Amino acid sequence: MQDTRLGLIGYGEVGGIFCAGLKSQVASAQAWDLKLTDPVAAQPLNQRAAQDGITLCASVADLCAASNLVMSAVTASNTVAVARAAADHLLPGTVFLDLNSASPGAKREAASLIEAAGGHYVEAGVMTSVPPYGIRVPMLLGGPHAQALAVRLTAWGMDATAVSPELGIASAIKMCRSVMIKGLEALVIESYTTARAYGVEDYVLPTLQETFPSIDWAEQGRYFYSRVVQHGRRRAEEMREVANTVREAGFEPWMAAATAEKQDWVAGLAAQDLFAGVDQAEGWQAYADRLIDQAK
Repeated sequence: MQDTRLGLIGYGEVGGIFCAGLKSQVASAQAWDLKLTDPVAAQPLNQRAAQDGITLCASVADLCAASNLVMSAVTASNTVAVARAAADHLLPGTVFLDLNSASPGAKREAASLIEAAGGHYVEAGVMTSVPPYGIRVPMLLGGPHAQALAVRLTAWGMDATAVSPELGIASAIKMCRSVMIKGLEALVIESYTTARAYGVEDYVLPTLQETFPSIDWAEQGRYFYSRVVQHGRRRAEEMREVANTVREAGFEPWMAAATAEKQDWVAGLAAQDLFAGVDQAEGWQAYADRLIDQAK
């Protein structure tokens, strides 16, 4: 049995998948999430933890005391705050793997906090949605301790590649990719919904198919709508970090900022149950119709 004691800060979708997937590879697996302080919000987390055999900690301090490998999987805007909170309680030599989609500047700030506390910080750029890959999701690691951790994670069945000993490189790769991927999601939603409002979708999509024949544009549209409806708030937070990444490079992030606004807008409507009961089998049109009806 490995002597690794794994601690996940953030027991949401990603944290839950990583805990369950790595439990058999480590000596212990525990998690903490801010939602555990709310009895109602904590209920599904407690149920999942009981099902997966994961110990839930009462605080960040308790988690750090029980862990020598800490993974942070929280919302992008909390990247530095979580590193600061963990730094007060880390055991010396603890490896801190930051899975969050934050800018290179935010990752460097988080690293300075962890390293000053005697920990070993490694940044990760998670390169696609964790489901359905699970722990096999491709991720790029960066920082002075990245190579050693990549070897360790790969032995556990993960797809981890160290790309640079310099902090910020792995995050820059991830963020630049998100300009395209998350931006394409926003563009598809705007294009398809507008086309359907005008009744011209049967003309527009074939032209896309002709130009990019390797993409199933109808299916891709359904997937994009469904992911933004489900995770738009988290995607919007990531895109604000992408905008910070562009600013840190010296450019104005017009596209990234607009993508964040579009993602947040859809997420806000989803929170109002605009898409409740949508059958994904009906395709992207079912989502577009809800948006069109809402705009009338």
